[in-house]
Amino acid sequence: MENELTGRVKHTQLKLRGMTISQVLDEFDGRIMGLDQEKRAMKYRKMRGSPYLFFRGSAYLFYFDVGREWFPYHSDPSRPTWIQGDLHFENFGAFRSEKGRIVFDVNDFDEGCTGSYLYDVLRMSVSLFLAMSEKELPLEDQTDTVSAYLSAYVKQIRKFAGRKEDPRSLVFDEQSTEGPVRKLLKKTEKLAASNLVEGITMLEDGRRVFRWSEEILKPTAEERELVMNGWADYMSSLSSRTGQPDSYYQVKDIAVKHGSGTASIGLDRFYVLMEGDSGHQGLDDIIIEIKEVRAPVPAYFMPYNEAFWEKFAHQGKRVITTQQAMHHEADPFLGYLTMDGRQFYARERSPYKKKLKPHKLEGSKDWQRTAECMGQITAKLHARADADVEGDMLSYHSEDEIVRAIGKDTDAFCEYVTNRALSYAHQVREDFALFKEWSETLETVNT
Repeated sequence: MENELTGRVKHTQLKLRGMTISQVLDEFDGRIMGLDQEKRAMKYRKMRGSPYLFFRGSAYLFYFDVGREWFPYHSDPSRPTWIQGDLHFENFGAFRSEKGRIVFDVNDFDEGCTGSYLYDVLRMSVSLFLAMSEKELPLEDQTDTVSAYLSAYVKQIRKFAGRKEDPRSLVFDEQSTEGPVRKLLKKTEKLAASNLVEGITMLEDGRRVFRWSEEILKPTAEERELVMNGWADYMSSLSSRTGQPDSYYQVKDIAVKHGSGTASIGLDRFYVLMEGDSGHQGLDDIIIEIKEVRAPVPAYFMPYNEAFWEKFAHQGKRVITTQQAMHHEADPFLGYLTMDGRQFYARERSPYKKKLKPHKLEGSKDWQRTAECMGQITAKLHARADADVEGDMLSYHSEDEIVRAIGKDTDAFCEYVTNRALSYAHQVREDFALFKEWSETLETVNT
């Protein structure tokens, strides 16, 4: 009788959790994102790849869960931090900064908004546990790595609060990093500037144009017209034209970009081949990525900030301002535009861009070195964002508020967040099994 009873309890718990997962995904992927059956099936097939991929593609489930919980280390809601919003292992990478040096930093800002710093820190910690469990690292090594990430974060944020270091000048390049991050930076340094252009374009009658493929698609006449009509809007949003003539920004070709990301499925994305310097064979052409953007997922679960939404009614402006706030050497081609009533942002698709993939890390030492660097960068993002944001969005230093929230006992903070992240990573793995069953059934019903 007892086994039957506990079996019913467990079954009911799983059933209720499964209902929660399906309702949250129906609300966001269905009603808010408006994904049709084909696009939902495409997204869910990607998410069924692993618990880590499921976690990456369901940020709204994470915020639904943790946004309703009480945490002892939250910062004052009336004095929020500018957060990245979707922090996970693969949102860090190597790229070329505005000043031409290869750096390691965060490279995705679509979900940037204001809220408690703790959401970024916790989401990143969960992603570390999930990524390491796929590599089958011992649990002790996983825990030590997450603790190393958190310790590095706290140590760095305390340096900023004590004015011992300046987040506006801190950079992570080949000279200041070690281990897998340094190796990645060295590889990125060796990339030729023309690699990207040569890889996805070709010469046609002496003129460089896009080469069509499964990912780089020819636009319809309507799509081409849409981009061309929005180009002037983008140009007017640029803070400066880097001293270049109008010919520098001449559009040479347009493509529709497919096959990127998981959370971005259902959002339009275009590539624009821009003249740049009129060098030999157009190998110095510049590729501008134009990406549709919606309201950030965390915002649905954060306290409403009227001043924030008044300032960033255009979601493209919100994204590029987040990047400019968090990077001390932001992309000079950041801009935003509206096309057919939908909001987009634009940035250079850098030829110097590489991600650090989890499978590139071997033992616990690699993971800990990398996590420590990511912890420092997370602190830099949070402290940097209030330094020179346009206007008076944040009238205080975020690092001061974060240090106040963490308190004096760093070990207690790290232990608490590590244990909470480990617990949620276990929840993700249970959710993944429920999601697989539900999404496969959904796909069968709709075919």
